[in-house]
Amino acid sequence: MNRKLKLLGLFVGAGIIGHVGLVMAVPHGLMSVAMSRMSGDGAAINQFVFGDRTTKDSRRVVRPSPDLAYASCVYDLSKGPLLVSAAPSPNQGYVSLSVFAANTDNIAALDTTQYPNGIRFVLARKGQSVPAGVQVVESPSDKGIILDRRLAPTAELFAEVDKARRADSCAPLG
Repeated sequence: MNRKLKLLGLFVGAGIIGHVGLVMAVPHGLMSVAMSRMSGDGAAINQFVFGDRTTKDSRRVVRPSPDLAYASCVYDLSKGPLLVSAAPSPNQGYVSLSVFAANTDNIAALDTTQYPNGIRFVLARKGQSVPAGVQVVESPSDKGIILDRRLAPTAELFAEVDKARRADSCAPLG
């Protein structure tokens, strides 16, 4: 009986350790794959990449909306903070920037209802030097993704929004 209890305890302990390990590892693994794909295997870090108009065959973003224009910036703060900005869309169209940490946590969500003249902030790790007077978003990880979404339900509006989003910036300070 004592041997059975030990085996049961070992089984339960291994299950708990395996579960916790899996829950902690999967988000980082998924973000690592997403960051690699979105940055062209690391070719586009700390710069926005602009997606084409969404079609029924689009799948770079899980279930992308055909009414939105997407841009993404895979960031790396290991060499310092970034200045991130997104120009407003034409006709006061909706724009949102979401910042995701390396574990998939959404650490900031900013949009044109809060910032009608464009979104601007510094993305930094705790302890990094940042300029005064600018909004700071603190990232818990060196790496992650910034996702820009803009309302563009028609081809004509997509073309206008595309011009505006080309002014987006995700670049090192200085």
